[in-house]
Amino acid sequence: MSPARPGPEARGRKQIHLAAHFPGVNNTTVWADPRSESQIAFSSFEHLARTAERGLFDFFFLAEGLRLREHKGRVHDLDVVGRPESVTLLNALAAVTDRLGLAATVNATFNEPYELARRLASLDHLSGGRAAWNVVTTSDAFTGENFRRGGYLDRADRYTRAAEFVATARELWDSWTDGGRPRPVDHHGEHFTVRGEFTVPRSPQGHPVVIQAGDSPEGREFAASAADVIFTRHSGPEAGRAFFADVKGRLAAYGRRPADLKIMPGVTFVLGDTAAEAQEQAAEIRRRQVSPQNALLAAEQIWGVDLSSYDPDGPLPDIDPDPGSELAQGRVRIADPKAVADSWRALSRAKGLSLRETVIETTGRQSFIGTPEAVAAEMDAHVQTGAADGFILVPHLTPGGLDAFVDRVVPLLQERGVHRTEYSGTTLRAHLGLPEPAPRAGERNRNVH
Repeated sequence: MSPARPGPEARGRKQIHLAAHFPGVNNTTVWADPRSESQIAFSSFEHLARTAERGLFDFFFLAEGLRLREHKGRVHDLDVVGRPESVTLLNALAAVTDRLGLAATVNATFNEPYELARRLASLDHLSGGRAAWNVVTTSDAFTGENFRRGGYLDRADRYTRAAEFVATARELWDSWTDGGRPRPVDHHGEHFTVRGEFTVPRSPQGHPVVIQAGDSPEGREFAASAADVIFTRHSGPEAGRAFFADVKGRLAAYGRRPADLKIMPGVTFVLGDTAAEAQEQAAEIRRRQVSPQNALLAAEQIWGVDLSSYDPDGPLPDIDPDPGSELAQGRVRIADPKAVADSWRALSRAKGLSLRETVIETTGRQSFIGTPEAVAAEMDAHVQTGAADGFILVPHLTPGGLDAFVDRVVPLLQERGVHRTEYSGTTLRAHLGLPEPAPRAGERNRNVH
């Protein structure tokens, strides 16, 4: 790639932050496509990471799953091949990339601060300051069955544990002096007690970057208090601006500036030589993402009953959902399934849609559809109008789904002067424009009660 240098019209324009999400066990990936390859072979991860670095992205993002989901008592189809442990994989990717940030999703409910802080600090050292931690929580006992204590944590407590987890990890990361000597940590909190000396010296960027993905009021508050990046589902312009304003507005209460937290929705894209071609491709991708089997599975998530006798190309079920159903395990429970079913039925009647067509309509995942020029312009408009700081791209193909974006859209963003033409720093904090935490030289960590 030979990117153009930004012209004078770029002055004062916000830069677009870009990250790449490895597609895998989700409803986005089209496994039936002959171009789809393994989601566990290292070559797949390496291909996507190298492509993202070629496009000068900020970071590469890996999801996590601590138990294979189940549906009707059997392993969910999309989970059959599983996924590798994220920190282990990113340590390997650190050896085949030079500047790209490496973000691991690790659960704060089923880990311990000291051990995870060591793993992440080690990744930060091995990568030269490119590590990030996407903090997630889990409240369900189904996932907890894989863990010694049963793992169940009341939903109301999961963010208090996560907040203390992050704070404790930061105490450990801060516990080495500028002179290269460890200071004892003495932490006594509601969830954790940690006493002793941390084994890993202060890492190149001080703390690994912290990412958070919760959307509840508690999640937004946690992000405002503790996160550097928030991964959100609000990719539309209006919803994006409302979310952006809400979360950024919470930062001042914690002594933080708007620039201290980057808001990056997860998005998809479909490119075509013409707008019509892109729309046609997007419709075909949606049909392949929502097979007849997947349509019934999606409906069963709402209705909570076995719908295998229904025709996916026929009408929606005329029965009410079972709110107490245990049909699905390991998935986020729908708060009001009857309201969702009613909205689906109303949409089906209004547009004359079958069950499968209704699922396609209501679970659409293409955020940006059009020519490369149109997609670049729309992304730019989102950022300039305060709907996002950037985007985490989730391609529908593994591992080559990002190639066309890097080849065709990135150069246009560079011409607009809103995406870097070279990396100016070596750490992920530098890529994101985040301050490096100041070490507390000579100060003993204070107890936390």
